Amino acid sequence: FAEPEAGGRTAGRRGRTYCQKGCGRLMSIVKMKRLRIFGMASDCEELLRKLQHLGCVELRAPTQPSSDPGWQGFTAKSDGELANAQLRMDEFRATLERLKRCSPTNKKGRFPSRPRITERELFDRQIVLEAEETVERVAALEKKRDSICAEQNKLIGQREALTPWLGLDVPLDTASTKHVLVLFGTLSGLASHQAVEAALAETTELCQVQWAGRAGELQYVLVLCHRKAGEAARDALKSFGFTATSFRGWKGTARSNIDQIEDRQRILSQELEACRARLAQEAGHQTALQICIDRMTQDIQRMEAKEKLLSSTSTFFLEGWVPAEQLSDVEHLLSQYSAAWEATDPEPDEYPQVPVKLKNNRLTRPLNMVTDMYVYPAYDGVDPNPLMAPFFIFFFGMMMADMAYGLLMLAGGIFMRRKLRPSGTMEHMAGLLILCGISTFVMGALTGSFLGDFLPRLAKLIRPDTTFTALPALFTPLTDTLAILIGSLALGLLQVLTGMAISVVRKVQAGTWTDALWDEGTWWIILAGVALAVVGIGNLGGYPIVLLIGLLMLLYGGTRNAKGFGKLTALIGTVYNGATGFFSDILSYARLMALMLAGSVIAQVFNTLGEVSGSVAGFVIISLVGNALNFMLNLLGCYVHDLRLQCLEFFGRFYKEGGKPFRPLLINTKYVDIKEED
Repeated sequence: FAEPEAGGRTAGRRGRTYCQKGCGRLMSIVKMKRLRIFGMASDCEELLRKLQHLGCVELRAPTQPSSDPGWQGFTAKSDGELANAQLRMDEFRATLERLKRCSPTNKKGRFPSRPRITERELFDRQIVLEAEETVERVAALEKKRDSICAEQNKLIGQREALTPWLGLDVPLDTASTKHVLVLFGTLSGLASHQAVEAALAETTELCQVQWAGRAGELQYVLVLCHRKAGEAARDALKSFGFTATSFRGWKGTARSNIDQIEDRQRILSQELEACRARLAQEAGHQTALQICIDRMTQDIQRMEAKEKLLSSTSTFFLEGWVPAEQLSDVEHLLSQYSAAWEATDPEPDEYPQVPVKLKNNRLTRPLNMVTDMYVYPAYDGVDPNPLMAPFFIFFFGMMMADMAYGLLMLAGGIFMRRKLRPSGTMEHMAGLLILCGISTFVMGALTGSFLGDFLPRLAKLIRPDTTFTALPALFTPLTDTLAILIGSLALGLLQVLTGMAISVVRKVQAGTWTDALWDEGTWWIILAGVALAVVGIGNLGGYPIVLLIGLLMLLYGGTRNAKGFGKLTALIGTVYNGATGFFSDILSYARLMALMLAGSVIAQVFNTLGEVSGSVAGFVIISLVGNALNFMLNLLGCYVHDLRLQCLEFFGRFYKEGGKPFRPLLINTKYVDIKEED
């Protein structure tokens, strides 16, 4: 590490420059530096915040030996700060979701633009205070709302319990006296009034029944009898399923109590509406909550990074990775602190742990969507995006091949970028829609396709004697199918040869040129021999010389590392797998022609069905609905098949996988966009 300079500061020194073998210049991945920093504990929080602002350092947990006495004072510390921050984040998110449910219809439209704020505004403490106050108010309002709803449910239950007693004009709190027994209760709904009254009359003359009402399978009654006849009356009523009812806490008649319940329900309804109105008013604080959530996200990221550090009582140790091209920015930042640091190139045995950052521009960045779905290349591998971009974009347009579909994709991509301003995978999707939309439009223009043959058929319906029968086209899938198939296979051969060329360059850079000669060079010679045989050059006894040399090289190359009986099995495997594998890969590109033909035929079928209706309106409706289905089907199908060609036929030639994406500590927002400060 660095020695102290005058003034008490320490200046870092850059590590040695290591030219890694096998990580050559061909579409190379961004070179990484291993960064290690010793700093003062008092500067830790501020330094992490500024590193987050730079967004170019990925922190990792240090791997220092615990047995080294020099590291005994350093420990990884974890406190409850991160857990508390995550709990607060959960409260903010829950409150935001509640306000979204309670807020009125969004007047800004279905796709509102995200606010643009400065980084200073994002970390403004006032926003957090406003969000916390909103959380408290919303929690109180929701508690009150829940209490009102609970009381309303209770009143509803009480009203339902009292409703069967409305026919009884007797106070429910009527109590038994010294001589009269008062019984409120229920009887089976199958018991008739005459049978009940007759049974009581046979038992005693000192008993009277008042019928209150019926609800479901029960009848509600009031029984008045002399206490001397109480036991006999109960015995008589048991045969009719009598069950006594208690009205403890009720006063007055059922009607008066229900009136009181209805009055209370009206008051509660008014309070509930007022509570909901106040919750709807709180919806205006959604933006503050969203900004606060984004700010809390940055704080949590720093706290998580802080837990990866080793700390002592007065210092801390930080370890991570930084792109070499951005090391100067980190140098400038560290020069402002009392810190010792170094940046070194990774050793070859460290490559599996080195994060991978791809070199991208506007054309190749959207292809990250494809790379992310496959697997990242190893650090000493090749950035596949620049190599894949022209093939992927052209293949997609070739399979889709319709001007209208291309315009829809182009409009969709532009809308996503300008209106939604997405980030991450969605941003890559928008860019890919634009690029593939342009390619689809161009190929549609070459094949004369606009929703299939929509325009000529529409013109024929409007004017049967029209001479407009087709759009100008260089070739069409239905009439030039064989030529398109040959072109597809030729494009496949071109991409396979490109992959083989990349593999050769990589192997030569790694010093394994013999593998390049026997693996790829052999097939180039065989293909050259086939070409010469076609034109009749270089024949020796009826066999092209170059082809014969290529076959001998194939046999030797496939068995050169085998011994004994293994040479025979290696020979059989080389001939079989080599021939079938290479040519089957080329034949896989026939799907380019197949999807182009399928999309064109389906579009024309729906146009034909629309034309059968005989009316312009019917034709337009049927054709547009059918083409919409065709568009959605092709959008998915073309992407999947294009992805397969890249991942299996192309990447399989040179791709070295196993990398993990570079994830630096940075400001990553969901609800707002960060703009440069004035």
